[in-house]
Amino acid sequence: MKTYTTGEVRNIVILGHSGCGKTSVTESALYFSGGTKRFGKVSDGNTTSDYDPEEIKRGVSIQSSIVPVEWMNTKINFIDTPGYFDFVGEVKASLAAADSALIVVSGKSGPEVGTEKAWDYCEETAMSRMILVNQMDDENADFNTVLGQMRKKFGKAIAPFQIPLRDDNGKFIGFINCIERDARLIQETKDGKILVEAEVPELMKGEVESLRGMLIESAAEADDELLEKYFNEEEITEEEIYRGLNAGIISGAVAPVLCGAVTLGYGIKVLMNCIVKYLPSSNICRPVVECEDIKTGEIVKRRNTPDDHFSALVFKTIADPYVGRLNIFKVMSGKLTKDKTIYNPDKDTYEKVTHIYVVKGKEQIEVEELQSGDIGALAKLTNTSTQDTLCSKEFPVILPKIIFPESVHSMAIEPKGKGDEDKISAALTKLREEDPTIKTEVNTETKQSLVYGIGEQHLEILLDKLRGKYKIEALLSEPIIPFREMIKAKVEIRGKYKKQSGGHGQFGDVLMVFEPSGDLTQQYIFEEKIFGGSVPRQYFPAVEKGIQECINHGVLADYPVVGLKATLVDGSYHPVDSSEMAFKMATTMAFKDGLVQAKPTILEPIAHAEVLVPEKYMGDIMGDMNKRRGRILKMTPEGKNMRIFAEVPMSEMFKYCTDLRSMTQSRGEYKSYFERYEEAPIEIQKVVIENRKSH
Repeated sequence: MKTYTTGEVRNIVILGHSGCGKTSVTESALYFSGGTKRFGKVSDGNTTSDYDPEEIKRGVSIQSSIVPVEWMNTKINFIDTPGYFDFVGEVKASLAAADSALIVVSGKSGPEVGTEKAWDYCEETAMSRMILVNQMDDENADFNTVLGQMRKKFGKAIAPFQIPLRDDNGKFIGFINCIERDARLIQETKDGKILVEAEVPELMKGEVESLRGMLIESAAEADDELLEKYFNEEEITEEEIYRGLNAGIISGAVAPVLCGAVTLGYGIKVLMNCIVKYLPSSNICRPVVECEDIKTGEIVKRRNTPDDHFSALVFKTIADPYVGRLNIFKVMSGKLTKDKTIYNPDKDTYEKVTHIYVVKGKEQIEVEELQSGDIGALAKLTNTSTQDTLCSKEFPVILPKIIFPESVHSMAIEPKGKGDEDKISAALTKLREEDPTIKTEVNTETKQSLVYGIGEQHLEILLDKLRGKYKIEALLSEPIIPFREMIKAKVEIRGKYKKQSGGHGQFGDVLMVFEPSGDLTQQYIFEEKIFGGSVPRQYFPAVEKGIQECINHGVLADYPVVGLKATLVDGSYHPVDSSEMAFKMATTMAFKDGLVQAKPTILEPIAHAEVLVPEKYMGDIMGDMNKRRGRILKMTPEGKNMRIFAEVPMSEMFKYCTDLRSMTQSRGEYKSYFERYEEAPIEIQKVVIENRKSH
């Protein structure tokens, strides 16, 4: 593959709801551009971008994939992304590398939740976008209905450049260009399908004129000169319409709509033509990038040109147990050539570049250099991972990090086979390199290894990857909730330990007062109020040690005790038989007897939760929170959504991400963190105690 200059590259992230045909777009583009001799199909498991065994097995994309296509002396780097919401981390990483978006919409299903999210991503990043209404060959496809739905959801930015042409039987046979008012018919020849010129049917001329008027209005709004002509009702030429639309597309005010049936190859060449003609190259939409100068700590700007200092962002890592690690990056400034030493400021390491690759699915194509704005890959870097910056060693900078979504769904994970703990830990580390939204931790209290993901399916596929890639069988289970115990009453109790067995005996006697300390963040406070030396000072540490050993095992359900104040007020000793061990044992006896009498109770962990949902789902969310024993604290508007702040027991939040998606048709999202401990209701305490006994 030849070296392309900055202005000759288009980085296009493909977004949309699952099943709308995103992967088929890349496959069709590759085939009709001559990039591959075989037209792969998702159903056959032989597409270029869905090459992972799990993707082939499931028939859906679960990770992003780069597919470069050469067209009209331009390199289009298509970034195919998953449509399932559990893999939103892949989408976020892809958006960081893209300059424009292609939103694919099903011609039969219309704009779905995934379409709305794709549009919102473009709005958040001020990204140029183009829309392809796909699957027009389906008998249930209805372009006009889909167009109306999109105009209703996304406003007048929706600008139909094309409309489909159908025969008398409703079969999709071509397109009409709304600006130029001409038609193209798809015709089968011995060399394949071609487009031939045709007249616009008389019945459709009114519709074409109406849509053309919408396009002229959109073009005029993006260009002051055209706007004046529009208001003065002067003639606006085709060239001026295209100029205005181009300005609108770059600013994000216009989203061109095309139509096609990519599995049949219908409309793919027109799509690629439009991408080259209308969607901006990297140096136009991102002329500079702000980054931190390592030497001065100041924010500096790197220009998106080959002659500036080199900087690149690693936005994806592929960690294959057989091939090794492959870091995929976008050059933000300067250029990268072979036999160059580059610097990783995040890890403070230097890397020697011997081979530079362009990736096409799982294939690696070696190139001589990569210029600013292009996407490439480096293999076998010693200490580089996703989100790291690579730059020139003379002018080191750190590029802005990718903001990944929070991983809110947690499960306990353990290997099926004994002795596989170290193996599973190493494999999870590798999988975290590929997917930064996977988090792991070991809970020191419950001794469980926890893994966090975006949703249930995310963790299910994690298990499949452990099995397929690393030959490790693992199990997921519900995490243990870390309850606590405390006392509500003050009690004075004596503990006496006396043992005689010939020779020196053991004697320790303490009078303890146990009461609530009022501070649940500390397990215990120990004080002594001994008068007259009834317990010698040298035994005070032994008394406290007795408290320390007992405090992690409450009297109700063996959970750690918190908020306890223990005061040594009196006691007695034997000059010969008393010892540290005897006083420790006496304290232990006082603890176990005293806490039973001091009205012990179970505390449950309370989480602070923030739920972001469209306003129409507010009633359902609040009702559900009440069922979970949650308390709504406040609600604040946030764009088109409402953010609900609540406190809810952690035991009630298991699998909340799944329930939230169900209630909001996947439009809702949430985050939570531990807030404090609170006394659990009696009925909950009974269940906790019974469950603890059964284990």
